[in-house]
Order: sequence, then C-alpha cells, then structure tokens
Amino acid sequence: MSSTTLTLKGRLLTLLQTDFFDKVKELGDVFADYGIKLYLSINFAAPIELGGLEVCDPLDEDVIAWWQAKSKEVFEKLPGFGGYLVKADSEGRPGPFTYGRTQADGANMLADAVAPYGGIIIWRCFVYNCTQDWRDYKTDRARAGYDYFKDFDGEYHDNVILQIKNGPMDFQIREPISPLLGGLTKTNQLLEVQIAQEYTGHQIDLCYLMPMFKEVLDFRTYCSEKNDTVADIVSGRTMGNKLAGMAAVINTGNDFNWTGNDLAAANLYGFGRLAYNTELSSEEIAREWVALTFDMDKASEDKLVDMLMRSRDIYEKYTSPLGIGWMVTPHEHYGPSVDGYEYSRWGTYHRADHKGIGVDRSDKGTGYAQQYYEPNASAYNDPEKCPEELLLFFHHIPYTWKLKSGKTLIQYIYDSHFEGEEGAEKLAEDWNSLKDVVDPDVFARVAERFELQVANAKEWRDQVNSYFYRKSDIADEQGRKIY
Repeated sequence: MSSTTLTLKGRLLTLLQTDFFDKVKELGDVFADYGIKLYLSINFAAPIELGGLEVCDPLDEDVIAWWQAKSKEVFEKLPGFGGYLVKADSEGRPGPFTYGRTQADGANMLADAVAPYGGIIIWRCFVYNCTQDWRDYKTDRARAGYDYFKDFDGEYHDNVILQIKNGPMDFQIREPISPLLGGLTKTNQLLEVQIAQEYTGHQIDLCYLMPMFKEVLDFRTYCSEKNDTVADIVSGRTMGNKLAGMAAVINTGNDFNWTGNDLAAANLYGFGRLAYNTELSSEEIAREWVALTFDMDKASEDKLVDMLMRSRDIYEKYTSPLGIGWMVTPHEHYGPSVDGYEYSRWGTYHRADHKGIGVDRSDKGTGYAQQYYEPNASAYNDPEKCPEELLLFFHHIPYTWKLKSGKTLIQYIYDSHFEGEEGAEKLAEDWNSLKDVVDPDVFARVAERFELQVANAKEWRDQVNSYFYRKSDIADEQGRKIY
C-alpha cells in the first residue's frame, strides 16, 4: 500500500456516530503529519444497531443505501480517511453468511460504498464455524479460511484487501502458514500477525516474535515459478498489485511505557522494521532495538540480544509441543489447561488418548493438508516427511513414535518441557546480571515479569508432563519428578 495505515478499534458503533467524528478527526490530523492514514474497524451489523434496520444483508437495498449514506458522511467529515476494516461472521457476530450470502458479497457492497471517495475495504478472513461439535472428526476449523474464500478468488473488487492471519488457527506459538497466502492468486492480500501476545505469554513471558514472523515471510508457497514466498505475495511482487502489505494486532496499552513489559517493545519495533524491509534478519532487528533502547556496554547488549533470540524457542518448549497448540486456560489464555478447550465449540482440539496425540489433517483425516500446493501438500500429508515442529498439527502420532533425534514422542514431550522451564530460569538469571547497567525502574518491572514467567513455565512443565504420563503410562527415561 502507498501509505502506512492505522486502524482504530474500540466501540465499533460509537466510531461511526456523527458526534464522535471530531475526536476521530483530531487523531487523523495528528497521524497525517507522519504519513499515516486512518481506518475504522466497523461493526457489520451497524445498519441494525445504528440505523434501525431489521437486517444487515449485504444485498438488501435499504442496507446498501444506509452504508452509502454513512460512508458519504464519514468521508466528508474525515478528510484523508482510508476506509473500513471489517470482521464479520466471526465468533458469533453476524455477517454475509447470516443471510446465505458470500464473503465477497459483503466486502464488495462496502467497497462500492467507499469507492467514490477512494476508500479501501480491508476484510478479515477470520471466519470459521465456531459451533463445532468435538465429537465431529471431519469438521476442521483450520480448513475454514481456505474453504470460504478460495472459490471466490478474483471476484473481490479492486479496492478490497483480504487480511489473512499467518496461520489457519489463531496466533499459536507454532502453526503452519495459512494456505490462503498464495492460495489466492487474483485477490489483494494482507498478512496479519499478532504482536499482542495473547497465546505467547501475555507480555509477561519474554517471547521475541521476529523469528516467527521471518519464518512466515520466508515461507515458499509454490504459487508461482518465482516470487512465491509470503513476503513476495504481500509486497505485491507476485501479482504485481499495489494493494498489499502486512498488518499486526498491536501490543500497546495504557502503560506509560506503552507495552507494560519493557522488553515487549522489541516486538512492536520489530514489526515496523519488517513491514518496511522484509529482508532484515531477526538478530539485526534485535540489535537495533537494544542499541536504541538501552545505554549499555557491548557485552551487555550481546547478552540481551541473545536473550531475545532464544526466547521464542524457550516459550515453545515449555508450552505446546510440535505444533499442537492451545492447551491454555480458557478465556484468559495465560497458563496451562491441557483439556481446557478439548470439549469446547471452538475446534481447538489435541485429540490425546492413551495411545497418542495429534489431529489427523491428512487425506485420511480432515484433508486440510491438501489445501497447499505441491510439494508442501505431500510433505504435510506424510508423517515421515512432515516437518517435526508441525507433526502433531497434521497427524495423530503414537507416544512411541521415533523422532529423527531417536527420541520417542513421549520422551520429547518430557525433555522439551524440562528444558523450557530451565531456559526460563536462565533468562531470569541473565536479566538479573544486567541490574547495574539498566535503569532501576525498568529493571524492576522486567525482573517482576521474569519471576512470573518462571512460575508459569514450571506450571506448564508439570501439568503437561503429568497429563501425558497419566495418559500414556510411559515413564520418563531420566527419572525426573513427574506428578
């Protein structure tokens, strides 16, 4: 996209009300000085809740007229306004599916309403069946994005951009790359990542996310003979389109230092750097941020950069193994609850039994693996070829399965969780060693969070290991304490 965009999200209806435009305009004027264009995150049901209509059907003439009038008002009151960000048919909210329409019907209706003013519609692809029955082994939340959007590739208007999460589920510490990225070859696309650590430690636990974002951007989709990485797609190199880019769910709040945990600011900074230059390495970005943020000697800088670089691996080790994801405390999403979502409607299952763990997404299971181009589809479909870091995402694997290291799956689960907890303790020790070179207030805030992280890592280690020991009745080869 030609300019940086900022989306205001909050009381989605209030932001469309006339008496709130002056406040939004103030923000728009401030950001315009920095070349940043303002967008509004809207409620698709606004014609009902604000306009008094009985429906929000995108093909209803009264609904169309309401959005045309509202958009005229918005763009007149907010000069330089960019357009709307839309989340519809998601988590129980209404959308085009409510009326038997397609996502393209909804996006294009709004696109027509903003087109006279040069407006853009950013349509989130976070759409799935959130009333799934846990007894159903064929319905797969991971399939939903591709199933709902692929068949309409090329039918979206030119001023529509589909915003696609980096993975098919919901910002887990390890997921495959969404098959929609590259699966769509005729539609404008934005990559959506999450800086806010909803499932990666809540900005309590240190988890530097640039290594994850780089893995996403560097992923080869095989959607074309050249320029087939996610970075190519969202930079416009693949399709030659100008409406493309990278978006993030941001991690700033009311804290005077913006991110609560001072070290979590590395993710905000890193996202901005990657969005402008996808070729930068995770370590380059970490070094830039440390040098700009702290006044310390080279050895201390090196230590802090090393802490950032190994933090994602540590967090992954003491939480969910080999791409299985979830296993978090419901609603809060911080801390472990192995079966917390196992019988819920959200489709976030691990399918563990006394023989093994994992979701069969091969051609013998849900068929999700076939949504990728070759050779990715064949690799994901075969447990012998599947990248081991995603093994349990794609396959139900026996606890006695031998990994490439020679370890059994169950031993890997035990070992990785002990190693992860030890890694969290080492991060805390390393931070304590920087006490004399860091501002006292910053040091105290971060030290408090490392104490919480170590406690969290121990809880994950003990709950996950105990759960799978009780499921499998296979002892830890090293004889460590498992409850």
